[in-house]
Amino acid sequence: MPEGVVFGVHEKWRINRNIFVLGFAFMVQFTAFHGTANLQSSVNSDAGAGTFTLAAIYFSLILSNILLPAVIIQWLGCKWAITVSFVAYMPFIAAQFYPRLYTLVPAGMMVGFGGGPLWCAKCTYLSVMAEPYEKLSGIPAEVLVVRFFGLFFMFYQMAQIWGNLISSAILTSSLGDVVAFANETIAPTAAALVGNITAPEIDYGATCGVNFCSGSGAHANANLEPPSPQKIQLISGVFLGCMLLAVVLVAVGVDSLTRYSHKRTCEGKSGLRLLSVTLRQLRHKYQLLLLPVIGYIGAEQAFMAADFTQAFVGCAYGISNIGFVMICFGVFNALAAPVAGAVVKHTGRYPVMVTALVLNLCLLTALLLWRPDPGQWLVFYVLAAMWGTADAVWLVQVNALSGILFPGNEEAAYSNFRLWEATGSVLSYASAPYLCVRTRLYILLGLLILGFAGYSTIETMEYRAKKSHHLERTFELVEKKEDD
Repeated sequence: MPEGVVFGVHEKWRINRNIFVLGFAFMVQFTAFHGTANLQSSVNSDAGAGTFTLAAIYFSLILSNILLPAVIIQWLGCKWAITVSFVAYMPFIAAQFYPRLYTLVPAGMMVGFGGGPLWCAKCTYLSVMAEPYEKLSGIPAEVLVVRFFGLFFMFYQMAQIWGNLISSAILTSSLGDVVAFANETIAPTAAALVGNITAPEIDYGATCGVNFCSGSGAHANANLEPPSPQKIQLISGVFLGCMLLAVVLVAVGVDSLTRYSHKRTCEGKSGLRLLSVTLRQLRHKYQLLLLPVIGYIGAEQAFMAADFTQAFVGCAYGISNIGFVMICFGVFNALAAPVAGAVVKHTGRYPVMVTALVLNLCLLTALLLWRPDPGQWLVFYVLAAMWGTADAVWLVQVNALSGILFPGNEEAAYSNFRLWEATGSVLSYASAPYLCVRTRLYILLGLLILGFAGYSTIETMEYRAKKSHHLERTFELVEKKEDD
């Protein structure tokens, strides 16, 4: 805490309020972003515009993580860096009014350029906030970091609920739909009655799910027909309003970080120096061991947003139902984030991570074996719930672990997290139009196993180091006792 500053009795409440407002603002902001991004691969499917736009977002995010956080945050500070970064997301929503490859991709690049300063500022803000709270409450900062991240991600993942609820409500409406007149329907209706014609059932499993290939025209069906332009424009208008509200919330309701720390504000390092620090961080064995699991987080989130929504839900269940299934994902994601943080205090981190591993292994196996059918609608929601639960554990625990393992070097640790998470996402999005879903699932499965092996190695090394330190300490105490 800054010298000479005396905090009042309500300072703990004020810190909690800052985290609450920040989390709520991110929820509103990403209500708009997730609600739009989840539809990209299905709604803007011509020439792969949607998936290429998502790839552009994460490609620019890689550059942003290296080049922009220091410059933007040094000029503006954490609070205003978050505010300005929110504004950078708005062109992506505006581009939906005229969705073409040459409008969507540049707008997606803007999202990525804003994402670097945004997430660096957010991560450091939460970590630094734990220090004054520790002095005020006596709770260890390591516990507080996990708690703050859990609270934040509870709000953040609720964005999936509201964003998809808004998009689904509009997509299932009759806005812009072509209404058939009576004289256009009498003849086919009469023919069906006279001939007692029964439409053949479609085998969606043959071309959807694990058998879906973006480059093939065999999967073309009525479920993948884009909604009317009026619906997309209404969705985009609502989401632009959400982003404007998020900007106001941070600008008015969040304290500057300088109130609590003059030495460790979110100023960051300049351009090439940040790149140097980020790459130098890779010399740390723990950081290297974390890379596969960080890459998996990015890849599995990209698969969920692009492949699961298009190949499974959109292809077999319909584009209008994507939002409802993703709401289920968001609900379980939001609930699992704080629950995982609370459980870790009682069981330790490793059992919780093993649970996430088992959930993901079951999930990927089910996706490989299941032939999606609209009659099995409940399965779509069960898979989304499992995915949301596992994703929350990975996101919260690996984020928190990045801060715990590298105290004082959070900037480099979080820069690496965003860098390699974005790398996993951009590779997944960019390869989506060229690789069939089956191949992409096998890649995810291999990355999951490799990532968990790296994480387990860290836990083993930490356990041995603590055990060795404990034995050395015990030996010193025995020697001292004998000398006395």
